Amino acid sequence: MMILDSREEAGQKLALLLEKYQKDSPVVLGIPRGGVVVAAEVAKKLGAPLDVLIVRKIGAPGHEETAIGAVMPDGTTLLNEELIARWRIPEEYISNAVAVQIREIRRRKELYQRQAQNLKLKDKTVILADDGIATGYTIEAAIRGLRKYAPKAVIVAAAVAPAAVISRLRQSADEVVCLDTPEPFLAVGQFYRHFAQTGDEEVIKLLREIEEAHGYENM
Repeated sequence: MMILDSREEAGQKLALLLEKYQKDSPVVLGIPRGGVVVAAEVAKKLGAPLDVLIVRKIGAPGHEETAIGAVMPDGTTLLNEELIARWRIPEEYISNAVAVQIREIRRRKELYQRQAQNLKLKDKTVILADDGIATGYTIEAAIRGLRKYAPKAVIVAAAVAPAAVISRLRQSADEVVCLDTPEPFLAVGQFYRHFAQTGDEEVIKLLREIEEAHGYENM
């Protein structure tokens, strides 16, 4: 089982596996917040522009780390109907949870707003990076959201994930790059020595750093 020192190390290792896409002038997107740290390292290595894709997980009642679905940037949802039925989760809970996550998406959009943004994704190779994938519902929602922009390809890059989730994601992404698929898989943080929560300030700082270093030619 691989243990990573930090999200930065994860991004650097993923970048080596993604170098073949450098010739395609890719766009790198990170899922806030921790995924942006990983994405920034990939963007630095590939000389690519960086932006965020804000997708929010819907956690189960009393088990917030267990995803029963996810909310896409435009507010539409992807739900795990099987799990919802098995756990008999009320519709009212789901409606309230979706509303909360939509508000958070709007808050983060406003917070991360900057001069250079809204990169053109049509006909582009898009690398979607995260620090790890547990259930895959957040990433699946992100892929669905990205398809609306007609990219050339969507490449998912994650440090760790369960093998079964990677297999499922390969049905919706053009390629999935993952450093390790350890079992048992309890939580993403168990595979990092340092896994402190990433703050909004760090996300904004990384976006500015990449913008200053590479600019945004895809506007």
